[in-house]
Amino acid sequence: MPVHDPTDTPYPAATPMAFVRSIVCAYARYGVDPADALRQARITPAQLRRAGARITAAQMELISGIAMKQLDDEALGSFSRKLPWGSYGMLSRASLTAPTLGIALKRWCRHHRLLTDDIALSLSVSGAVASITLAEHRPLGAMREFCVVTTLRNLHGYACWTIDSRIPLLQAEFPYPAPAHRAAYPLMFDGPLRFDADHAGFSFDAQYLALPLRRDEAALQTMLKRALPLIVHQYRRDRLLVQQVRTLLRERSADAANAETLARALHVSVRSLHRHLREEGASLQALKDAVRREQAVEQLGRGARSIKQVALAVGFASEKSFARAFRHWTGESPSAFRQRARQPG
Repeated sequence: MPVHDPTDTPYPAATPMAFVRSIVCAYARYGVDPADALRQARITPAQLRRAGARITAAQMELISGIAMKQLDDEALGSFSRKLPWGSYGMLSRASLTAPTLGIALKRWCRHHRLLTDDIALSLSVSGAVASITLAEHRPLGAMREFCVVTTLRNLHGYACWTIDSRIPLLQAEFPYPAPAHRAAYPLMFDGPLRFDADHAGFSFDAQYLALPLRRDEAALQTMLKRALPLIVHQYRRDRLLVQQVRTLLRERSADAANAETLARALHVSVRSLHRHLREEGASLQALKDAVRREQAVEQLGRGARSIKQVALAVGFASEKSFARAFRHWTGESPSAFRQRARQPG
């Protein structure tokens, strides 16, 4: 499973050699010599044997693609029967016509059972949290970690691609002890990690389930030509972030008035916050102004507070600065707006 550190360029060798050894096990299962695939990926026998060895994402992508085609098994020996070349393309296509991500994920989970009954994927929602769960229906043996990691990353990567948005994880769970190469996991799963869990899976904000799919058949055809990078690179764009920032500013505008507080509440860096907003064509100041305007209009039109109290409530230090901003937003003064809004009829 290729992984990389998205903050470093060029990407370092961060993929655990343990994943390559799992692919070699698949070759052994089918009685095929992996030497050619290893040679093309520039992985030497000495590297393969060395504990703690790592390779680059590009090397892992290359050997994975070669192995899938040579073995005609996109699951690379994880299941009791092969998933022939094209299986995941069929799965992707079957989910692509869904109107929302939630329906697409339900389809993916349901159709995955047609490919194999060794594991079962399911989507559940509890309050504001959506969860993908991977249940094991038979012992996966030596392929367990590789199967769990690749299956979850496949689904997460596909989900991000369909809505063209990063889906930050609230948590990722694994039903085995933390491996020696645990340091690679945060590069694959960006949320808090829990090992020795009851089951495998990940959770995320349920609001993403309502987002519409943004891909079509032409985009799918292009993606399938190089699908493996989809599960390597984390999405940068987050289409839900603007909405989340708006909600925070409405709920706790006094507390969340600066980028540092907002970033901390959203579990991102200040730099990432500004970058994501910029990618969505927004800015923190513009969102603040929009929320302040909405709150001011509501309070002036319906509330009993004085104009000075409204100014302070929406984050202005003085009535004068509020009046200047309000005139810029609406073309009239707060008092004139209030008088007009309260006229009968």
